[in-house]
Amino acid sequence: MPFRLPSPTRALLTGSVLLVLMLLSACEAPTAPPTRPNIIYIMADDHARRTIGAYGDGLHTTPNLDRIAHEGALFLNSFCGNSICGPSRATILTGLHSHKNGVTGNSRPWDSTQTVFPSLLRQAGYQTALFGKWHLNNRPADEYDTYKILTGAGKQGFYYNPAFYDSETGRDTTMEGYATDLVTDEALRWLDTERSADDPFLLLVQYKAPHVPRMPPLRMLDRYLDDTIPEPPTLHDDLATRSVYARQVNFFLDEYRPLPAYGTYDPAAHTIYVARMSEAQLQAYHAAVDPQNEAYREMLASGALADSAAHRSYVYQRFIKDYLRIVDTIDENVGRLLDWLDAHPELRDNTVVVYASDQGYFTGEHGYAEKRLMYEAALQMPLLMRWPAGIAPGTRVESLVQNIDYAPTFLDLAGVPIPPTMQGRSLRPVLDAEAPPDWREAIYYHYYDHMRHRVGRHAGVRTARYKLIHFYTDDTWEFYDLEADPLEVRNVYGDPTYAEPIETMKATYERLRTTYEVPASTFEPPFAAP
Repeated sequence: MPFRLPSPTRALLTGSVLLVLMLLSACEAPTAPPTRPNIIYIMADDHARRTIGAYGDGLHTTPNLDRIAHEGALFLNSFCGNSICGPSRATILTGLHSHKNGVTGNSRPWDSTQTVFPSLLRQAGYQTALFGKWHLNNRPADEYDTYKILTGAGKQGFYYNPAFYDSETGRDTTMEGYATDLVTDEALRWLDTERSADDPFLLLVQYKAPHVPRMPPLRMLDRYLDDTIPEPPTLHDDLATRSVYARQVNFFLDEYRPLPAYGTYDPAAHTIYVARMSEAQLQAYHAAVDPQNEAYREMLASGALADSAAHRSYVYQRFIKDYLRIVDTIDENVGRLLDWLDAHPELRDNTVVVYASDQGYFTGEHGYAEKRLMYEAALQMPLLMRWPAGIAPGTRVESLVQNIDYAPTFLDLAGVPIPPTMQGRSLRPVLDAEAPPDWREAIYYHYYDHMRHRVGRHAGVRTARYKLIHFYTDDTWEFYDLEADPLEVRNVYGDPTYAEPIETMKATYERLRTTYEVPASTFEPPFAAP
């Protein structure tokens, strides 16, 4: 008869074996990601979505920006609430629409005492730093441990040899080089020499590029010279069905004013373009652009560009090539930041890298080169997000998201309570396969800077299919079926076929105005910029 241990002994051994197996299993299991990731938020200014390769427009390649999308999430329906620099930045910081944070236009003051997500992260133990473009009318308060922000050129900063206000010294300092490179240099210096390894960090890297006046770095000036960049289908849009507000703007690609030839003018007269260049930079720049400018003048003299469509096509090529050269420079510098993380594997997996722009930009759509209007090219914000510990590679987010969501997202990822006053929502739930059932079905937009660039005040709503725009100064409406008309060339407001969806969208418009507590006085004269 085989030997058997007494039952109590067997039970004790079985329990012990199970305990050992559980401990071994725990040792072998992958370590759960820390709950407080590092955050690197990279933001461009006026970056059109179609000039990022990952969005699939095929205009050019952006291998480093695409790395973020391919290794993380690409947001396909990301929008701003007010397509202009200062207001969007205020919204990103506060999680509030413009009428709540007070920055309805670029001239409005910034209340630096209000709640912003960097302050809350810093209070929660994060190291916080900002380098690059700030573009709000008061400096930061105490939300950053350190910062260097571009100054001059109307808070835009200069491309060549820019000045930075340094929070450490309290002074402006001119740095030699190209702004996009220098901002990245400062961010990498902070990561290497000032960041403490003991605490999580928030690093904001905010480029001036590709904002006007578009001056690529010298190393990019020979790119695309012999290429013909595809024109957007609406470059020569006649705007026939649109309101007067679409036709009266002053940012059509119809005028081109090249710099005079080298040695024929005083560079100091072009203060935001070439006045800050060294003599060597100025000569190199002119060596590249003067032959093109001379060819343009010859074409004008010969009548080759007498046709307005031909002239717009020419101006588009000059515009878009400089734009792409500057985007390529951004892409290079984003690659430097990603390479730094790859060289620090102890940080890479638990660092959230976000790339965005403060709004989109018209790069020839409808003949425009600007933003402000609620049409898709300006309304759309590129948004890419990588977090190896928390986002599956190749994630594509279809949900409607907005820049009011950025602050709640960063707080949520850091485990910091989201103030109930914030109007956005954390994007963490939509990073899963499907959005929560209660996710928003419409976004709200409101442009306040009345008649700047001859754009009238307007507000509106957008769903996955429809868009309603209200130029409320004279009660003019536009309505688009984005499924049937993705290029927005046919305003169907007043078409009986769309009577029902128009009424539904008007109800949505009223509901979101109530939800976001938009003051009724906003829609009453006078309509000067508040």
